[in-house]
Amino acid sequence: MAALRLGWAAVFIWIFVSLILTCKCDSVEKSNESVRDEEVARSPDEPEHAEESSNDEVQAEKQQWHTTDFGMNEALEDSKAHSGGNDSPGDSRAFKAPPAKDHFQEELVIRPLHSGDIYASFQFRTQLDTDFVQEGKKVSHYRLFPKSLGQVLSKFSVRELHISFTQGYWRTMQWGQPFIPAPPGAELWVWFHNTVQNVDENWKELTNVLSGIFCASLNFIDSTNTVEPSASFKPLGLGNVTDHRFLRYATLPREIVCTENLTPWKKLLPCGSKAGLAVLMKSEKLFHSSFHSQAVHIRPICKDWQCSGTAWELRQTLSVVFDLYTSGQGKKDWSLFKMFSRTLTEACPLASSSKLYVDVTDNPEGELFDLSPATPVLNTTVVLGDRRTYAVYDLTKTETFGQLRSLNLLMRWKGEGGDMLRPLLHAERYVAGFGLQTGEIHTLIYNNHPYRAFPVLLLESVPWYLRLYIHTLTITSKSRENKPSYIHYQPSKDRLRPHLLEMLVQLPPHSVTEVTVQFERALLKWTEYTPDPNHGFYVGSSVISALVPSVVAMDVNSSQEQPLFSSFFHTKEESSYFVRLYTEPLLVNLPTPDFSMPYNVICLTCTVVAVAYGSFYNLLTRTFQVEEPSPPLAKRLANIIRRIRGVPPL
Repeated sequence: MAALRLGWAAVFIWIFVSLILTCKCDSVEKSNESVRDEEVARSPDEPEHAEESSNDEVQAEKQQWHTTDFGMNEALEDSKAHSGGNDSPGDSRAFKAPPAKDHFQEELVIRPLHSGDIYASFQFRTQLDTDFVQEGKKVSHYRLFPKSLGQVLSKFSVRELHISFTQGYWRTMQWGQPFIPAPPGAELWVWFHNTVQNVDENWKELTNVLSGIFCASLNFIDSTNTVEPSASFKPLGLGNVTDHRFLRYATLPREIVCTENLTPWKKLLPCGSKAGLAVLMKSEKLFHSSFHSQAVHIRPICKDWQCSGTAWELRQTLSVVFDLYTSGQGKKDWSLFKMFSRTLTEACPLASSSKLYVDVTDNPEGELFDLSPATPVLNTTVVLGDRRTYAVYDLTKTETFGQLRSLNLLMRWKGEGGDMLRPLLHAERYVAGFGLQTGEIHTLIYNNHPYRAFPVLLLESVPWYLRLYIHTLTITSKSRENKPSYIHYQPSKDRLRPHLLEMLVQLPPHSVTEVTVQFERALLKWTEYTPDPNHGFYVGSSVISALVPSVVAMDVNSSQEQPLFSSFFHTKEESSYFVRLYTEPLLVNLPTPDFSMPYNVICLTCTVVAVAYGSFYNLLTRTFQVEEPSPPLAKRLANIIRRIRGVPPL
């Protein structure tokens, strides 16, 4: 009997184990099938990789595979949350669509300047392979592209958005041309979709939303500092939208940039400031510099070289110039740790490309400085009309960090640098005149090319309280009158809109062109003055756009292999390159009343009221009572004795 029981027990155990193994195999097979389905849905047009691919490519594929699974899981979780937790087959099929492809690249460019300073430029590029501006198309799930910006673009039908926050002024004659220029303060220019009915309303709401995203004073942008340029700003992305009615441009030259602006900017990055190049962004080091500029550029681009579809590109840039004297070093030796107080330990896991470039054009044989650790990888590209050579450090490769698992780039100077070639295009601006009634705005544009003349497009946006006399506009080049071939002027309206002046001026070779216009200062209402009116009022920078002749022919066919900083502005002409310059902002004094007089009047009035009216009112409201004199001491003692005896007092 016991043997029979043991036999039946063994049979039941064998059946139970076989059922478990069968279920596990089915689950594994289903998971493999789902993996294959997701891979096919994710890249249906990509060819299969060869078996001879390198280990780095395999690791990159695994890394991209894990991140794609992560994005899919997030999408499924969000779909379940929106559907109320229903797990019906119909709901699961509705949310099985693969998420849009995201691509993220990061790079850091370090350029030694001839003045001994260091120019560091960060660029982070996020590409979202979908177009959520199309009618009827809505994106609900985001992976690498920040959701806050995606919702803003979708809600307000924004086609392009460019915003920058800059502290300091870029010194072109000392530092050369920046990769992506920006004016001091805050700048915002937006192209709206041509389906927008009320552009001004969308513009006002958009500035308020962006003010909350970037913790800035963009909500102070209104009609008094907003213009509609007709020719100075063209779309940088896809599309032929050139109707300036859908373009808005505004500047806040007095905007102060601080850590409150940098923190939300870093949160837009896929890895934040936890990994990759963003770990170098230490606030106290970045703001302890002579120039600091951060920007966000969003534009539509092609998905691939065949332009089979539209994608969205988010490019975040951060430019810093470290000064020898403000940093307290006093010598020209630099390193990543000295500049940022941190070193690089890894690339961002979500980045498909993470590179560090060092400009070694002026150091071909190592006679100017030593760079360690050395790298054999060099990249030659055309940047701003000049052929530059860069030492490349690929952070996605483990051998870049060495045995210490840390990259601390060190630059030791051995000699003084040569003279820097003057930029071909340079501009300055200042205010002339005396008194507080009239004045003149002088703009100087330098063409340093020895034998080539080229046109420039000048944009002036002047506040309404500086009333321009447009009939006094004079343009002179080499002591001769220079008539503009195109001019667009929109007069201001008091307390409604500023002046807008656009001109196309031909610059003779090796010349200085001076643009002069007179203005009259307006008298503001006492409520329109700033808290510190004696400091003055700021006028935004002038914008100069031009196609500058280049001595180096640009190779547009190899732009795919070029760094990010060399491909933001595109031009079809190989003999020229696009340059945008910003002049200094102006500080103008206006007729300011003596704001101490109201205080004096208030003090005098209060004194008169307190002395005259207060005394008279006191006499009218006071009540008088007659008080009997107190009895003598003998009488009071007698009354006390009589009270004790029970006798009436005297």
